[in-house]
Amino acid sequence: MGAVEVVVDPGVILPLGAPTSVGSLPHTDREAAIAFVLDRTPELPAAPTLPALEPLEMMIPQAAWGIQGVVLGNDGTLSVPDPTQLDPAAPLGDRELLGRPFVTWRRFLDVVAGRTGAVKLQITGPVTLALMLIQAGVPAEQAFAVAATGVSARARDLLDLADARAPGVPRVLVFDEPGLVGGLRPDLPLVADGVIDLLSGALAVVEGRAVTGVHCCGATDWRLLLQAGPQLLSLPVGADVTGSAGALGTFLERGGWVAWGAVATDGPLGEQPSRSWRQLSAQWCELVQSGCDPVLLRRQALVTPVCGLALHDEAQADHVFAMTRRLAEKIHDQVMGIRLSVGA
Repeated sequence: MGAVEVVVDPGVILPLGAPTSVGSLPHTDREAAIAFVLDRTPELPAAPTLPALEPLEMMIPQAAWGIQGVVLGNDGTLSVPDPTQLDPAAPLGDRELLGRPFVTWRRFLDVVAGRTGAVKLQITGPVTLALMLIQAGVPAEQAFAVAATGVSARARDLLDLADARAPGVPRVLVFDEPGLVGGLRPDLPLVADGVIDLLSGALAVVEGRAVTGVHCCGATDWRLLLQAGPQLLSLPVGADVTGSAGALGTFLERGGWVAWGAVATDGPLGEQPSRSWRQLSAQWCELVQSGCDPVLLRRQALVTPVCGLALHDEAQADHVFAMTRRLAEKIHDQVMGIRLSVGA
């Protein structure tokens, strides 16, 4: 793929139509996993997590690490023996990210030091962490307050770590919110304004230090996520996004990017990305019919697998990444064709 790029923030450049990934990999060798993402997605490599090697690198223990009153098992399980010990004002532990949940992050940042292109980082969002605390017996209001302060602190810590280990390397930081799949469903004890406030608070911590993003792995109310103010929206193709076409169109017009989860991670793929391409093209056609700009849809697009790949084996992960690259090349060729047709 050619080096066609667009400035998103001062000092941050995203490559047009590039492939990247969501995060988790099945590898049990850190050096191999990092080499894998750098080789397969050099335009925008994502810091991997390796739950098969270290269960504490799963998204919930990573997010809950250092929260006073939370107990984490070696297998990544979370418990809160006494919810009264959780205090939103209590300082978060391990601010230098020296603990077991962050070993791969630290090594990844060491390896990418000196890059001129951006890298992608991803952490658990505040809504998802709060729901896990509620599941562990924490009252909802307290859980959301603890999650808000904890996730914001962790985002600062990760960017501080990036500054120390990979200074000057541009970053994209995405908050992962699987807890928002299904939107404002009955078991989510939070109104729309509460979701927006939680997400916008986390994003505000990152603004100016990285391109800000939100990822949700299933259908949700995308208008809520967009109202929180991310610069990048990461979503699966077909996840009911057409109903939010108006909001998405405005987002694109303001310079927002979409990372399209276009390569399935839950079934056979075949040897060519034909099915993924048809589904993505059909999604774009629906959005254009609903008012989105067809040029912006392609020009401000990245491509990812639908989800992380921790539950796959390494051969399957390699195949998914290969399909993601081939799909990205199709988008890249379309964008180049558009640029040439208008004399850009």
